[in-house]
Amino acid sequence: MSRICHVVGAGDFDPALLSPAEEDLIIAADAGLLHLQNAGIKPHLYVGDGDSLGFQPRGLETVVLPKVKDDTDTLAALREGLRRGYRRFYLYGALGGERFSHSIANVQTLAFLSSNGAEGTLIHPNCRVSLLTAGTFEMQSQGGYFSLFAYGGEASVTVEGAKYPLKEATLSPLFPLGVSNESQGACRITVHSGRVLLIAESFRP
Repeated sequence: MSRICHVVGAGDFDPALLSPAEEDLIIAADAGLLHLQNAGIKPHLYVGDGDSLGFQPRGLETVVLPKVKDDTDTLAALREGLRRGYRRFYLYGALGGERFSHSIANVQTLAFLSSNGAEGTLIHPNCRVSLLTAGTFEMQSQGGYFSLFAYGGEASVTVEGAKYPLKEATLSPLFPLGVSNESQGACRITVHSGRVLLIAESFRP
């Protein structure tokens, strides 16, 4: 099992979903530090410009960012995790919250990680979001809804063990064919070409 870099942002957060191993890294992205403080969890690192947090933290390693920048605080935190050798990332507080634009930005960070030889998952109290590229993937939970959306162009996908199976079907970003499927027992997703967003809802660890 590879080490995981856990990045906590300011969106919807359930501390019960954060259970790092000893070798993992926890990064607070700006106001995500408040979530961790409220949960009694001390991160290893803070990355942010302080505009959402309202103060500069003390007593832990910090990477202070300029307020005028191209990277979001979350993306800067991911760059720091990559720099430290991590290739698996769990992002909390990356969805929901007051600004929908930040949720979209965090979905795009999954493509950023993939392009840098890493993988990421957005972890929300009600769902998990991952970006799948070529390969076969087993669902981590049985029951509940899951959806597949083509990302960045068309994708060819096979789905087995689901209410609505697919056989080398073409998913298009122009039509939500893959929305609201249901796993039935062991569910397997094969991406033959392209990239696919997997949204697993009603997830329970």
